[in-house]
Amino acid sequence: MRGKKMIVLSADALVHEDMAELREMPNFRKYLAGGSSIERVKSIYPTITYPCHTTMATGCWPDRHGIPGNLKSPYRFIKPPIPWIWEHEYVKVPDIFDAAKKAGFTTAAVFWPCTGRHPSIDWLIDEYWTQSKEQTLADAFREMGTQECLIPIIERYEHLMKERKHPFCDDFMLACAADIIREFTPDLIMIHPANIDGARHGSGLFGPHITKTLEDTDRWIGDLMRAAEDAGVAGDTNFVLTSDHGQMDIKRVIHINVLLADAGLIRPQENGDPEWDAWCQSGGMSACVYLKDPENRAVYEKTYAVLRHLCAEGVYGISRVYTAEEAREEEHYAGDFSFVLETDNYTSFGDSYTRPLVTGADNGDYRKGRATHGYLPSKGPCPVFYASGPAFRQGVVIGDGRLIDEAPTIARAMGFDMPGADGEPVTDLLAD
Repeated sequence: MRGKKMIVLSADALVHEDMAELREMPNFRKYLAGGSSIERVKSIYPTITYPCHTTMATGCWPDRHGIPGNLKSPYRFIKPPIPWIWEHEYVKVPDIFDAAKKAGFTTAAVFWPCTGRHPSIDWLIDEYWTQSKEQTLADAFREMGTQECLIPIIERYEHLMKERKHPFCDDFMLACAADIIREFTPDLIMIHPANIDGARHGSGLFGPHITKTLEDTDRWIGDLMRAAEDAGVAGDTNFVLTSDHGQMDIKRVIHINVLLADAGLIRPQENGDPEWDAWCQSGGMSACVYLKDPENRAVYEKTYAVLRHLCAEGVYGISRVYTAEEAREEEHYAGDFSFVLETDNYTSFGDSYTRPLVTGADNGDYRKGRATHGYLPSKGPCPVFYASGPAFRQGVVIGDGRLIDEAPTIARAMGFDMPGADGEPVTDLLAD
């Protein structure tokens, strides 16, 4: 009989190449060794955290689930900071939390992207932070739908929230998740730390700095499973360790808006936001180009000609210009953009519309760190999927898989299905 409890830990930017080291750590060996795995999971385009995690929760491609990137589209937010897509209302299809509730299971999420005010999550701490010095941490989470019963847990661990970004909030979220397991024993809990991702952005794809983040990940596996032991449900608990995307090292950042301004498509003003017809919003190693009036064919054709010229020149970091139609048809990617720019594999994109055109790494912005992501899923190191527990077979190793299959697989392991998903359950991983 399959266990109905499921802990999903998505270690942002954990990749196949990390696993030789992580597999030797004590908590991984105790709780995950001997289970089943997919060694290399093909992500989605773009390889950005919020679209990836929405695919991981829905089993759908981005052209169906509606999350094109981490950030909201730029129409009202030309100057930074551009708000992130915190709220679940932007997700256009049912997800695993909806399906679990419909099947009669209880649900929890801690810092899982795009879950703000999610109606199907019983115990919710959205990936969100205080938005001003005046706002308390408890009030910030209340704003995104956190239930009152969780406020004591948040206040208990508030001292661990050292800064409003990963990895400085990861110990906070894992402590909260462990207490949610102890106090409420949800059937499904999904958690998203990003310390590995932050280390790669700050110091590069590989190196000794990654070992510390893997040690933290191993410690969190132990913390979560010990919480299940404390709650008396460990024997019925399945544990999934997975990830969303890899990263690649970058050599430079190119600000395409500078070139759009040179072409007259952006017009700086002495005071206030610039006037613009076309605007490039970075997603790291890809970028979306928006038109203020997408129906204006003259602007569309001019912008497309400029972008194709920059790509053909071969020096501006662009290896491919997708139209919106091509992005949907070839990569299942859609949004209110008109074009998508793909990297040359060593360039990331920035948002500035004033010179310099080319800048170096900037650790204050994940899109411009020493390593980043956003590129096509055929590139770079691949994420992983490891699972152990009563619902999973022992010793099954699958070489290659797909991110869109994760939610259907987890759902089937718990005993329900997601019929509207694009992906399918990987039944070879599942116990009879």
